[in-house]
Amino acid sequence: MIYLLVENLRRMYPETLSFMRVFTYAEFRAVLAIVFSFAFVAMFGRRTIRWLVKQKIGDNPVFYHADLDQLMKQKANTPTMGGLLIGGAILVSTLLLADLGSYYILMALVCLVWLSVLGGTDDWLKLTSARRKPGSREGLYTWEKFLGQLGLALLLGIFIQNHGANKFADFNLDFIDQISDMSHALTLPLAKTWVFDVDLGKYVPSPNLIVLGTWPFVLLTMVVITGSSNAVNLTDGMDGLASGVMVIVAFAFLVLSLIAGYVSSDNNFVLAQHLLVPFIYESDELAVVAGAMVGACLGFLWFNCSPAQVFMGDTGSLPLGGLIGYIAVVIRQEFLLLIIGGVFVMEAMSVIIQVGYFKATKGKRVFKCAPIHHHFHLCGWTEQQVVVRFWLITAVLVAIALATIKLR
Repeated sequence: MIYLLVENLRRMYPETLSFMRVFTYAEFRAVLAIVFSFAFVAMFGRRTIRWLVKQKIGDNPVFYHADLDQLMKQKANTPTMGGLLIGGAILVSTLLLADLGSYYILMALVCLVWLSVLGGTDDWLKLTSARRKPGSREGLYTWEKFLGQLGLALLLGIFIQNHGANKFADFNLDFIDQISDMSHALTLPLAKTWVFDVDLGKYVPSPNLIVLGTWPFVLLTMVVITGSSNAVNLTDGMDGLASGVMVIVAFAFLVLSLIAGYVSSDNNFVLAQHLLVPFIYESDELAVVAGAMVGACLGFLWFNCSPAQVFMGDTGSLPLGGLIGYIAVVIRQEFLLLIIGGVFVMEAMSVIIQVGYFKATKGKRVFKCAPIHHHFHLCGWTEQQVVVRFWLITAVLVAIALATIKLR
């Protein structure tokens, strides 16, 4: 809204309001989104927590492991559904600061609202409904939640694949068709999206681009968005763990979104070309969404750090994971997501391995408890040690991932 308002005012009064040109830069609005969403959560945090307590929306976690139940018993009745704060901050910040004329922004809002409603419904049923037997913590059936995630990912995949976002009419660029193909290409680790043409003396699109057809692209989108959403959900099990890791991951994708979509004002310089990554026109607007995620999670961490005053619940974890997967798909960096979100991947894989091994061996376990953060807790690490060490691992993984951009 602010972006569109500023644009209209600048057209009407180009000389008087020239100083407002700064709002046209996605990088400025992305930083502003961090500040605004942090302030939003800080402002409404305490009153939201009081409302959740009043509604008796408190968690009573049961881990079906005697030692872990004992370690975590002090968390009983801590209010959850704090994801309302996170989702609200991201929504308001994006509406105010992003270009609402951007197709990618509209799809991001659909992703946010859809998964927030899905997660909120799951939390509400878990905490307030005796849908199953009395005392049960189960909310939505697993297949219901999974179907909701897959349905969203299917729609997003189809719309992204068919979106004609590459409006290059005013660009001073050669090889327009090949550049357009980048928005549907598979970006493999260390593979060059651009190659240097000695005769032309500049970088041109690689002739070896692996351009995905409609259904392979849609299938990949479904795997990434659904997998990312569930992985963040599994990580949300300790005070500050998921929110702290997401701050670092979202900031990395803020940077990657700016790289993928940055174009100079004269349409001559494309940053993605310089750094050999896919150029996705208008994807730099997603940096505003990523910035809003950073600020919202930082603000939530204020209340979620140990000892937590509130948990995000599925209301927060599902949309956070889904959004970061969506951004990765748009900017064609699904494989970098595996590195940057390595902690999320590790958490999800630990559950898959534990469940698979348990069924295959009829009762044996690989880990003391899954997800893996509980394993380390049972091994003697304090909760704070687990959380901070997972933050540190994420920071190192982000550094590695960003370094690989030039190692092509």
